[in-house]
Amino acid sequence: MTEALRPQLAACPACVAAPSADAIADASAPTEARLALSVPAVHCAACITTVEKALAAVPGVREARVNLTLKRALVEADPEVTPTPLIAALEDVGYQAHELDAGALSATETDKAGRELLMRLAVAGFASMNVMLLSVSVWSGAEAATRDMFHWISAAIALPTIVFSGQPFFRNAWSALKAGRLNMDVPIVLAIVLAVVTSLWETSLSGEHAYFDAALTLVFFLLAGRYLDHRTRAVARSAAEELAALEVPRAILLRDGEEVTVPVAEVAVGDLVLVRPGGRMPVDGEIVEGTSELDRSLLTGETLPVFAAAGQIVSSGEVNLTGPLVVRATAVGKDTSLHQMAELVAIAESGRSRYTSLADSAAKLYAPGVHILSALSFLGWLIYSGDMRTSLNIAAAVLIITCPCALGLAVPAVTTAASGRLFRKGMLIKHSTALERLAQVDTVVFDKTGTLTAGTPELTNLSDHTPAHVSVALALAAGSSHPLSRALVAAAEGADVAEVTDLREVPGYGTEAVWNGKQVRLGRAAWVGAENASVSAALTVSWLAIEGEAPVAFTFTDRLRDGAAEAVSALQAAGKDVLLISGDTTGAVEALADRLGIKNWMAEALPADKSARVQMLTQQDKKVLMVGDGLNDTAALSAAHVSISPASALDAARVASDIVLLGGDLSPIADALDTAQSATKRIRENFQIATLYNVIAVPIAVIGLATPLVAALAMSSSSITVSLNALRLR
Repeated sequence: MTEALRPQLAACPACVAAPSADAIADASAPTEARLALSVPAVHCAACITTVEKALAAVPGVREARVNLTLKRALVEADPEVTPTPLIAALEDVGYQAHELDAGALSATETDKAGRELLMRLAVAGFASMNVMLLSVSVWSGAEAATRDMFHWISAAIALPTIVFSGQPFFRNAWSALKAGRLNMDVPIVLAIVLAVVTSLWETSLSGEHAYFDAALTLVFFLLAGRYLDHRTRAVARSAAEELAALEVPRAILLRDGEEVTVPVAEVAVGDLVLVRPGGRMPVDGEIVEGTSELDRSLLTGETLPVFAAAGQIVSSGEVNLTGPLVVRATAVGKDTSLHQMAELVAIAESGRSRYTSLADSAAKLYAPGVHILSALSFLGWLIYSGDMRTSLNIAAAVLIITCPCALGLAVPAVTTAASGRLFRKGMLIKHSTALERLAQVDTVVFDKTGTLTAGTPELTNLSDHTPAHVSVALALAAGSSHPLSRALVAAAEGADVAEVTDLREVPGYGTEAVWNGKQVRLGRAAWVGAENASVSAALTVSWLAIEGEAPVAFTFTDRLRDGAAEAVSALQAAGKDVLLISGDTTGAVEALADRLGIKNWMAEALPADKSARVQMLTQQDKKVLMVGDGLNDTAALSAAHVSISPASALDAARVASDIVLLGGDLSPIADALDTAQSATKRIRENFQIATLYNVIAVPIAVIGLATPLVAALAMSSSSITVSLNALRLR
């Protein structure tokens, strides 16, 4: 076969989840190409430097930037630059990558909410310090006009600060009241407003006391709690949007014998689409020309590549491995299987949003009680004394002293401490209620490929073969980028390589060459004449045939992930039900289940099957922890009570999960459940502390012995106590 006709070698299926290397950039791009790559393994400053240098070294790249939070690289390059050389450059330095559709994804999204909270917190802190300094002058004995001046200056500082810094509370309270319900922000806003109104009234009447410092301190502490809560998790992004971004942005159409690159949105049913080796299917369709092998692991969990030939049905998202394929589109756009999976994820995500956190549950009881108590205090003192000014002061003191600042800090203070503890063990908490839900888990569901196993084949019987067989197999494997060939080359590193001629790859079948005048082949059983040989269904096999000799088998298994056995054993010892649900073959799943001691397992499960099984367990009042990493797991991850995905997982799976496992070791999972239970215990203790504080402080305020300033100091003390209790988790 001439070099011009020789099929291109397949790209590594674990590294490619993007269009073909040869997909040409849209000619309409006038000046530059803007490309977004997901790089899941990026985790530190050194990774950022390595990735950016590797990308910048690719010819045509003008600038490369890495976003560590989103694990995403943004590349600005010349119009002719395509994703393939970028992905190859990253693979050379040890980083897997795949392209994201920048048109479907806001690649420049930033943490606006976090910056906004931090800015409001800073303004409130600065203003409260200045008003406190003015209050010191009043407490030191300033009288008459001097005291009034200091009060009016305090008002001039406090009013715009509260209007600006208190907006998160005002917005949330107004949203709750419009919906006809109460939340924690309603009594907070009422306390702030009443403290300001009372202070303005006292100032206008030349009163001795104003409480602008109390109102500002209240806002400062509460904003600190909100910012702590925000920092415990990554900015949530929709898994459905991530799935949409994974859809192939461009396709190569065959029109009148010419190749035309168009946006995938312009592909119509019936069009002929060329999918080159290493490329992902942009549409659902039927193969009309070519032979190859398909990697379905990201969609179905199958570890073994599937033979593909004319007449076979393919789905969008599958990776073409070894030979060019011409596919007639049968479903495009929203009708493709990948897009339907995104809708399945969106539906599953909506179920999790119905979870009520401990803080929200407390608010339902706490907010009405606070309002009623304050109103009764106001009415009681008004009837008793007939003095509107005294009654309003006492009502404000009751509202401030019962303001749920301690309750507002009870959850974020604990989750921050627990998240720090888990982060040091290699786990990142993304969702605000993940710890509370993790503490309730009684059932753990594992995916197989890429989760309990590494998702890469590992040669198991190298020592069973003669040096001659190994050297010939190594020579043939070196001519292919098939995952089994790559595993054989890695396992036999350092061995002698036979000298062969006429080496060529036959797409979908394997590689062949001539060695010592004999034809040699490495590939599928039927192709090399080993169709009648029997090998364990749990093993993947690549057969070596040397002319005149019986074929020999090189067997592979999916490598077990570090800590997998320890994690399963620890969970079972803790009394958790452990299930294995995989899209892989029955033999492979059964073998792994036996190896890890998992009694309940399910094989050949489609994405909808996984999600349905998790939902069925949920309907049986099971609290399910789902651990998975692939596109086929995203719906199940979203449907579970709580979910975990490895950092090496696809972006969509990481976004659908509540917790990301930063390292490759699964053993911290069992410890995370213990930490979550301890954290929930601390949260309940904090609620008890806040309740005890109210039992003591409220009567003091009701009988008029606490001014709003004393109430603010007492409230601050309870907040500090709650924070110190939370630190016990560390």
